[in-house]
Amino acid sequence: MRRWFRRREKDQERAREEQEASLPGETEAGLKSAPEIAPPLEFPEVSSSFDSVGVGLPRPDEESPAGEAVHPIEEAPQAEEEASLQEDLGPRQGLFRRLKERLSRTRDSLAGGLDRLLKGRKVVDAALLEDLEELLITADLGVDTTLFLIQRLQERLKRRELGDVARLKAALQEEMVGLLQGPPPRKITSRPWVVLLVGVNGVGKTTTIAKLAHQDRQQGLTPLLIAADTFRAAAVEQLEIWGERVGAQVIKQKSGADPAAVVFDGLAAASARGVDKVYIDTAGRLHTKINLMEELKKIHRTAAKKLSGAPHEILLILDATTGQNALSQARLFQEAVGVTGIILTKLDGTAKGGMALAVAHETGIPLRYIGVGESLEDLRPFEAEAFVAAILG
Repeated sequence: MRRWFRRREKDQERAREEQEASLPGETEAGLKSAPEIAPPLEFPEVSSSFDSVGVGLPRPDEESPAGEAVHPIEEAPQAEEEASLQEDLGPRQGLFRRLKERLSRTRDSLAGGLDRLLKGRKVVDAALLEDLEELLITADLGVDTTLFLIQRLQERLKRRELGDVARLKAALQEEMVGLLQGPPPRKITSRPWVVLLVGVNGVGKTTTIAKLAHQDRQQGLTPLLIAADTFRAAAVEQLEIWGERVGAQVIKQKSGADPAAVVFDGLAAASARGVDKVYIDTAGRLHTKINLMEELKKIHRTAAKKLSGAPHEILLILDATTGQNALSQARLFQEAVGVTGIILTKLDGTAKGGMALAVAHETGIPLRYIGVGESLEDLRPFEAEAFVAAILG
């Protein structure tokens, strides 16, 4: 740990020296002549919805560079073999493979770093655990969570349970699974079942609601969406569009209406129409804005008055790309409304999948879903074993 902090301080000091050397003089002339800093280049996000098999190969009706036609019949035996293998693996193995693909950045950072760390080493000792500690911190597990895992491994080392480096990796995987395993989700005992979704701006609340409603429709349930985000421009329209796509009704009022009043009317409609699930979309609010958090408490009280036991679940949506800032969001939303579960989104676009362990360990709030893509099928119930296996390779 101390070595990691010393190395970081040296890197920061070196970066400051390089920055000072490259800056113009602090005279008025120097400031006037200083060039404007160009904004960072933005690269379009690469869609992951297509199948990567065969990308870049000529089509059957095209010619190869040598001028010879490519006939698909030559690849038939291999294609049949792959199809047979896919059938043998079953749908669950297919989902796991897709999860590994979507978490590839985290796996490259964590599993790749672990393999490089263990390469050529045969004995598990204090020096190896210190190197592992540094790796886990850089993988965004956070200091507290990293120290917890290292302490557990040190205890195993004292009990002579880590005879070789292969056993170390297996032990780390076991400890991570144990850390991530939380209580099972509440059983649905009433109808309608009301779910309140909260979070700051930009975490993907509206699209996550659509994905949850899509899952309900796949299971033969009837969802209803309540557009309680009455402040953001076009928020209601966006929820309506998603409602049409997934086949879910939407309860709304005009822009600027009292969100609590929208929730009251929405729950009345849900009871009258006999729906199975209700999802309440709330305005994205900074967790540091007291007045907005008070409004969220009002929505919570209104739902409880209108329908006994509501909201039955309060799901906090966190953006995995925000790193350790997500922890402070989780703590303050928990204090305000009592979060029952967390949805961690955008895990496919970052190497910070270690945030899942930090959030589960430091907040004590169970992970319920993870978002690993933009399609409706890319929100999946969280499974500790599958997640750890995907990020550790």
